[in-house]
Amino acid sequence: MKKIIALLVGGLLVIGVSGMAIAQDLAAGEKKVHEEFKNAVAKDRILNADQFKKVWEEVLSGKKKAYLLDVRTHPEFYAFHIEGTDHIHAGHMYTIPKKITDPNAEIYVLCRTNHRAYYVAGFLNKYGYKNVYMFDGGVVGWAKAGLPFVNQFIGRFTITEYSQDFKEDGKYRVREFHPY
Repeated sequence: MKKIIALLVGGLLVIGVSGMAIAQDLAAGEKKVHEEFKNAVAKDRILNADQFKKVWEEVLSGKKKAYLLDVRTHPEFYAFHIEGTDHIHAGHMYTIPKKITDPNAEIYVLCRTNHRAYYVAGFLNKYGYKNVYMFDGGVVGWAKAGLPFVNQFIGRFTITEYSQDFKEDGKYRVREFHPY
C-alpha cells in the first residue's frame, strides 16, 4: 500500500512539474504570438493619449469619420467608456467585417491598456483593413490623462484618482454577487 501511495504521489509530482513546464511554454507562446500581432501594427499607427484625444474630438465634432472601437468586455464597457466609442468584445472580433464593411474605414482600437487591442488591431490588418490605428494606453492612459468617461448611470465623469494596487477585500459585509 505504501508503494502504491508513493507511486501515486510521485506520479502527481511529475504531472505537476510537467504541467508547470507546459504552462510556462504556453505563456511563452502567448507572448510570442502577441508580439507578432503587435508588430503587425505599424509604429506610426500607434497613438498616445494626446493623439487619440485629438482624433476623438474630431470624430465627436463630425470633422472626421472613424470608428473608435473599444474591445474590452461588456461589463468593462458598461461600467464606463469613452464617449462616442463603439464596442465589440475582443472575443467577438470575427464579427467586425460584418459590421464594418469598408476596408478603407479608419478604425482606432483600444482596450484597458493595450494587450487585447494589439491582438484586434493585428487581426484587422490581417483581415485586410487598410487604416487601423492603436490607442496604446487605452482607458487607463485616458484616465491618467484626466480625460472624461461616460456611463448610463452617472453620465459624464472624470476619474480623479487611479491606482492598480487597490484591493477591496474585507471592506464590505454583504454582497450578493462579487466579481473579484
